[in-house]
Amino acid sequence: MYLYHFGLTELPFTLTPNTNFFLGLQPHNEALAVLLTALKTGEGFIKVIGEVGTGKTLLCRKLLNEIPDHFITAYIPNPYLTPDELRRAVASELGVKQALRMNVQLLTQRIQERLLALHQQGHSVVLILDEAQALPEESLEALRLFTNLETETRKLLQVVLFAQPELDQRLNEEHFRQLRQRITFSYQLRAMTGIEVDQYINHRMRVAGYKGATLFPQPFGHKIAKASKGIPRLVNVLCHKMLMLAYGQGQYKITKQHLNAAIADTQDAKASSQIFKAIILVSLVVIIAVISWFLLGGKLG
Repeated sequence: MYLYHFGLTELPFTLTPNTNFFLGLQPHNEALAVLLTALKTGEGFIKVIGEVGTGKTLLCRKLLNEIPDHFITAYIPNPYLTPDELRRAVASELGVKQALRMNVQLLTQRIQERLLALHQQGHSVVLILDEAQALPEESLEALRLFTNLETETRKLLQVVLFAQPELDQRLNEEHFRQLRQRITFSYQLRAMTGIEVDQYINHRMRVAGYKGATLFPQPFGHKIAKASKGIPRLVNVLCHKMLMLAYGQGQYKITKQHLNAAIADTQDAKASSQIFKAIILVSLVVIIAVISWFLLGGKLG
């Protein structure tokens, strides 16, 4: 691989959500601030929505690392679970013994007893679900019922949902109005700008141990942002391919040819690039038509 070639200690553009590579760009800092503020105020439901590849899982891991010590977390990374499976997963995360053997009624009672005990010890409990758009309809309702568990002053369980936009589409349905009204804090992760993409690339290279001159020319940030639509996962894919191409050619700087080849080899980036070119072409046609109209004295026909 290209580690030795570029003097790296680890791969800078893997798709694994490694918090060591977390960069506090505006959208992720804002989302983290919203999450921590909402949790401290004791709100029941909190939601973070983002397109595929915008860094939701990395943000989720960052939250787990930085959440204050008095919080007890129950983390479910794959919530495609029936209501019964969801209850047992939550019970297991909270340390309820023999959760897999109890009937539903006893299990619910044990969960409530455990939540009350943690509350009396001064703890707040947070259930964090990644990929929450995958929750079956019945499990979404079971999740709402979890937040009915409360004292006179505070919810015994707070819920944080990380999800793709499909979750919002589902929650807009009439029969989800009760759950929808309980979501008091929500944040929409946006894509990165060209400047942010440039910062993102250089940050990951530094974390990976790179100490040489700038490898990716600054103007590439905007070009990569357009091709990737500012989505971190696609940025990683493109940059990894560019490094491999440069290494294969024995070069120590990324060129425009490497960028074009990486885009051509990446389906989602290629589609984005073609759309952008089509927009430019349509704009040019419109401009030419307007100029021609003026040259003809503003007359048609």
